[in-house]
Amino acid sequence: MKKLTLTLSALALSLSAAGAYAGPGCDSGETVAKFSHVTGGTTHPKVVAAERFAERVNNELDGKLCVEVYPNSTLFGDSKELEALLLGDVQFLAPSLSKFGSYTPKYGVFDLPFVFKDMDAAIRFTQTDAGKGLLHEMQDVGFVGLGYWMSGMKYFSANKPLIEPADANGLKFRVQTSDVAKAMIEAMGASPQPMAFAEVYGALQTGVVDGQENTWSNIYTQKFFEVQDSITETNHQLLAYLFMTSTEFLEGLDPEVREKLMQIADEVTQEANEAVKVAEAKNRQNILDAGGKINTLSDEQRQKWVDAMKPVWEQFENEIGSDLIQAAAGA
Repeated sequence: MKKLTLTLSALALSLSAAGAYAGPGCDSGETVAKFSHVTGGTTHPKVVAAERFAERVNNELDGKLCVEVYPNSTLFGDSKELEALLLGDVQFLAPSLSKFGSYTPKYGVFDLPFVFKDMDAAIRFTQTDAGKGLLHEMQDVGFVGLGYWMSGMKYFSANKPLIEPADANGLKFRVQTSDVAKAMIEAMGASPQPMAFAEVYGALQTGVVDGQENTWSNIYTQKFFEVQDSITETNHQLLAYLFMTSTEFLEGLDPEVREKLMQIADEVTQEANEAVKVAEAKNRQNILDAGGKINTLSDEQRQKWVDAMKPVWEQFENEIGSDLIQAAAGA
C-alpha cells in the first residue's frame, strides 16, 4: 500500500531541489502516470492540489494506477511540458491557461483584464456550459481538460510604485506566451517580455525585466517581492491552470479506472478551488510580514486601470468570440 506521508513529501522536496524526485513507490503491474508542474514550495495551491490528486489516486486506484508528482520544473519546464504530454513522456499537467494561444484563441477569455470581478465569478463561469465546453476545445490536438484549478487574481509588481497605468510607461514586464497578456502590457505603455516561469526571479533580480504580474501565492513562494519595489493590488486578471491529460492516455485506461479517475479529478478540483481564497489571503499577509510592500488603490485609481485596458477586449473579440466574452463577464 502506498502512502504519501509528511516524511516522504519532505524528502521529495529535498530531492527536487537537486533535480530529482522520490515518487510514492509504484507497485509492479500498475500504470505509472507522471504529473509534472513548474511550481515549488509546499503551500502553493497548485502544489497542494497536485499532491492531493496523487494521494487519492494512489489510495483509491491502488494496484491499477500510480501517480508520481514532479514539482518545480524538475521533470519539464513550462516551455517543454505540452510537447512532453503529446509524446507520452508525462501524463498530467496543470499549465496556466495563458499557455494555449498556439492551439486555440478561446482560452484568451481567461486572460482578458478585468473580465472577472473576482475569483468567485471565474469559478461560476467554469461551471457554465460555455466554461465546461472549453475543457474539450483541444481534443483534436490530443489534449483534454479535467478541470480548472484557480490560483487567484493577479497583481502587478515593478521596480517602482505603480499607482496609475502611466507609471508603467517604458518598463519591461515579464508575461506568459499569451497575445492577450502582451496586448494588456502594451496598453499600459510598457514592453511585454515572454519568459519561462522558472526564469522570472533571476530576470527581476538582474534587471532583465522591470516587473511582472502574478498571484499572491506565486509572488510569495517565488520570492518575487524581494526583488521588486512594491506590488499594486490591481486585481486585474485571473490566473488559473488547466488540469489536463492527453486524450490518448485517458482513452487508454480501463473504463472503470477512467471513470474513477475523472471522479477524483472533479472532486479534487472543487476542493482545491474552495481552499484558494484562504491560501491567497494568507500569502498576502506573508508578503507583508516578510517586509514586502503592497500599494492599495482607490476606486478612482483602479478605474483608470480598467479604462486603459478595456480596449483589449475589442482587440480580441473576433478571435475569442463575443458570446464567450459576454458569458465570462456576466458570470
